[in-house]
Order: sequence, then C-alpha cells, then structure tokens
Amino acid sequence: MQAELGLNDHHQNEVINYMRFARSKRGLRLKTVDSCFQDLKESRLVEDTFTVDEVTDILDGLQTVVHSEVESELINTTYTNVLLIRQFFSQAEKWCLKLQTDISELENRLHEENEKLKTRLKTIELQATNALDEKSKLEKALQTIQIAQGDQKCNTTQDVTELENTMANLKCQFEKTLQDSTASQKSLEENLVSTKHDLLKVQDQLALAEKELEKKFQQTAAYRNMKEILSKKNDQIKELRKKLSKYEPDD
Repeated sequence: MQAELGLNDHHQNEVINYMRFARSKRGLRLKTVDSCFQDLKESRLVEDTFTVDEVTDILDGLQTVVHSEVESELINTTYTNVLLIRQFFSQAEKWCLKLQTDISELENRLHEENEKLKTRLKTIELQATNALDEKSKLEKALQTIQIAQGDQKCNTTQDVTELENTMANLKCQFEKTLQDSTASQKSLEENLVSTKHDLLKVQDQLALAEKELEKKFQQTAAYRNMKEILSKKNDQIKELRKKLSKYEPDD
C-alpha cells in the first residue's frame, strides 16, 4: 500500500486507521440493511399466498427503507470525508500551507478500480457461461441416456410380454392336453370295467353251458352205457382182488 499511495509510514498508518474506521461503519450499515429484510420477513411474510398488489406493496416498502438506509450511509460517508479533509486543511493552515484536492486523480483511481471490477466481472461471466454450457451438455447427455434407457426398458417390457404370452399359451396347451389325457384315461377305465363285466358274463354263460351240456350228456344212452361198463369193471376188479387175497400169505 505504501508503494501505491506514495506515503511514509506515519501517513500509511493513518490511512489504515481510517480504512478500519470506515469498515466498521460499513459493517454496522450492512447489519442495518439485513435487519430491514428480517423485519419484513417477520412482520409481513405471515401468509402462505400473496396477490400481485400485496407483493408490490411489500417490495415498495422494502425499497423505501433500504433506500433510506443506503442514502444515510452515503451522507455519513461524505460527511466523514469532509471532516477528515477539514482536519488536513486545519493542520496545513497552522503551517501557512494551502492544500488542493485533485478530483481528477480521484476519478482516475475510481476509473481504474471500475475497470478492474469490470474485468473481474467479465471473467466471472465467462466462467458462468462455460458452466452453463457444460450444464447444458450434461443435461443433453443425461436426456440421451434416459431416452436410451427408456427404449431399452420398452424393448425389455415387450420381450417380457411376449414371454408371458408364450408361457400362457403353453399353459393352455398343457391344461388341454391334461384334460384330454384325463378324459382318455377315464374312458379307458370305463371300457376296462365294461370289458371285465362282459368277461364275467361270458364266463358265467360258459359255466352254465358246461353244466347244461354235462346234464344233457348224462341223459344220453352213451353216457348210461359208459356208466354200466364202468360199474361192471369195478365189480370185476373187486372180484379179482378177492381171488388174489386167497393166495397172499397170512402174517
């Protein structure tokens, strides 16, 4: 700072003290401005919705308060600077000196500071523009990914639907086949039972026919002759046994 202002150590310390004083006053004024907004929030922003006229009235009131505070700060700053310059002039008059204020130099310094601020602002704007461009690119990339995911999801959904339809068709075919098989099995069982019944009937009929045939055979002449022959043969066998028993030794 000494190199920029071209002052000795004593004057440099005086400038630093003044800057500290100005900073403390500025901090107090900023707190006052902040309190204006806080008071507005606590006193006026008590409802959930506002009309356009109500919002306009609130902003107009806030503008009036902030304008008054900023104007007071500027007036105080100007008055403080005037008092400071008056001190310089009073000290100079004691030594019979006449001081002059170089407004043009002050304007030049202010112009330089403004140019620095403009350059810094352009840099910030460029950074913000680049950030917005990057954000736009990222949003487009994200949108592309979302569209791709949507298409993939759509294809997956279509595949799942087709698979579900195929499974439903297979299930219907299986149920129909099972029903047909059950019906066929039932029909076979019924046919088997019917066949068994028919077989039993046939067996009964055969047994009855055999009995009737045997009965009829017994009533024929051939059967009677055969029976007489067998009876005679039995008598002959008995007679032969008696004769043989005569020749057998006694025990």
